Amino acid sequence: MVATAATSSFFPVPSPPGDAKSSKVGSGSASLGGIKSKSASSGALQVKANAQAPPKINGSPVGLTTSVETAKKEDVVSSPAPRTFINQIPDWSMLLAAITTMFLAAEKQWMMLDWKPKRADMLIDPFGIGRIVQDGLVFSQNFSIRSYEIGADRTASIETLMNHLQETALNHVKTAGLLGDGFGSTPEMSKRNLIWVVTRMQILVDRYPTWGDVVHVDTWVSASGKNGMRRDWLVRDAKTGETLTRASSLWVMMNKVTRKLSKIPEDVRGEIEPFFLNSDPVVNEDSTKLPKLDDKTADYIRKGLTPRWNDLDVNQHVNNVKYIGWILESAPPPILESHELAAITLEYRRECGRDSVLQSLTAVAGAGIGNLGSPGGVECQHLLRHEDGAEIVRGRTEWRPKHANNFGMMGQMPADESGA
Repeated sequence: MVATAATSSFFPVPSPPGDAKSSKVGSGSASLGGIKSKSASSGALQVKANAQAPPKINGSPVGLTTSVETAKKEDVVSSPAPRTFINQIPDWSMLLAAITTMFLAAEKQWMMLDWKPKRADMLIDPFGIGRIVQDGLVFSQNFSIRSYEIGADRTASIETLMNHLQETALNHVKTAGLLGDGFGSTPEMSKRNLIWVVTRMQILVDRYPTWGDVVHVDTWVSASGKNGMRRDWLVRDAKTGETLTRASSLWVMMNKVTRKLSKIPEDVRGEIEPFFLNSDPVVNEDSTKLPKLDDKTADYIRKGLTPRWNDLDVNQHVNNVKYIGWILESAPPPILESHELAAITLEYRRECGRDSVLQSLTAVAGAGIGNLGSPGGVECQHLLRHEDGAEIVRGRTEWRPKHANNFGMMGQMPADESGA
């Protein structure tokens, strides 16, 4: 009774309105004091008031009042256990069990994801900035081919490969500690407002990588005449070592304020010469002169090409990778559908600004479009020009039938070089 009274002081039960002493349930009545249950002949429970005086705590009478509603329910359902301080404490075990179940379910789902790579080549970090190897003269970096970098043929586009080449060139300069304020400029170049501009580029593609492939790119620089620099790239499959692409380019310096070409200052030469590798070009130089096209000699012309803001680099001119996309805008659709680009040579003659309006011209050499069914390749001449006729880029492309034996088609390829 003392425990019941103490519990009632902490968990008071509101009494129904009216005189509790006059409440009757069945043959029993409820009042202040203890609760005593007695079974009736019908099996129902009857509640009787105990004649004992109500207990007091701190001088105040306390007790339990049974509501009419509760008593009515007790006529049918067995009376619950008396309320005590212990059974009013929240059941923390239920809460802990729920939390434990949630953690176990989350752990099971995480293990079912099986995030560990199943292929050894996927262990390569495609986001790494790369490293300098071979006595500090060659820069290497890996790239994973993303789903958004492939085209209709499910292979990487030529623009994707060009972006890899440009990225490794800049990371090479950065890793070597030669990156100044400009886009690939050394500290001494930045002091003189000098930047690098590409004048010629050759790319030979043996095979295009596909989605999920990891490519390994090596790049290095060499001297080219008195005021130029040559940069070469060798792209291979990171898993098999198969050569995928070779590329070689020539660069000169330009003042980004006057937009005129410049000689290499001695202080700049002192910065870059320690990183020159004495080697032959990875691609045999194509000395064939690129012809100039006009409206009469071109078979296809695409007009009204305009640069977007996102096409500009930090030097405020159009990125050279964008030129390739514009050149291919005028390539005949039958060639794009049945052939793949095997080689491209570009001569950059003038830069392109944000407000330029361009035209892309293409001429198909030889038998032309009507001979696409032959097993041989197709050659095209290209010109990208301003609307006023000023030349921006001359180009030549070589195409081979899709799914052909790539190695058999590239007889002009030089022997494989490791970049040493």
